[in-house]
Amino acid sequence: MRYFLEIAYDGTRFHGWQVQPNAISVQEVLDDSLSKILREKISSTGSGRTDTGVHASQQFIHFDSAQHLDPQQVVYRLNRLLPEDISAYNLYLVPDEAHARYDAFARTYHYHITLTKNPFKRYYAWYHNKPLDVERMNEAAAILLKYEDFTTFSKVKGDTKHYRCNMYEAVWQQQGDELKFTIRANRFLRGMVRLIVGALVDVGRGKLTVAQFEQIIASQDRSQASGAAPSEGLYLARVEYPEHLLQRINPT
Repeated sequence: MRYFLEIAYDGTRFHGWQVQPNAISVQEVLDDSLSKILREKISSTGSGRTDTGVHASQQFIHFDSAQHLDPQQVVYRLNRLLPEDISAYNLYLVPDEAHARYDAFARTYHYHITLTKNPFKRYYAWYHNKPLDVERMNEAAAILLKYEDFTTFSKVKGDTKHYRCNMYEAVWQQQGDELKFTIRANRFLRGMVRLIVGALVDVGRGKLTVAQFEQIIASQDRSQASGAAPSEGLYLARVEYPEHLLQRINPT
């Protein structure tokens, strides 16, 4: 039987989502905890990968088990075993062919910037001590919706087969001394959001014009992009699935 598990995590001490040979990852800790609770070897698949230091306020995984699981009991026992920086929210029984990554039709990321130095946000927002022109940043962000090829904002030597993404939303909001960037698309390339944020901040600083930002996208040349924003400000915030699949899910 196949199950979807909704989780969240603070990525500060993890070397990303995916299992790595010589570093601790969220996937490794989660699979180990599930295996202990269910007393069978569990290997999960996430809706997407997050890099070192990146957080997730909503992430979905799927895994297979030979058992008919009680969702409430599994979530309860899992939260008792997991470290404090990973939480399990809901367990769902899904069709055998359901896939946490490939069935997701949209993902939303948030990026947080603080304009005031705050020791309590050092792992959760990018401290930027120079004024930013948010209006210009939003003007540039709106241009993202005109494009589908985001080669410019992809990591060098990635294993992706193509660089096309359908962009649905890209907007900055300011509240006091904090900025939040919301970006929603059907898929994201590795490192894509941090590279986009880095370029948009350069627009906000006056280092790039809005026209130059568009030229960089159109160039499809990674070397033209700005540096990536720090990982600590980035959150995977929402993963969306088709309604027909969600109707077949059995919630806690």
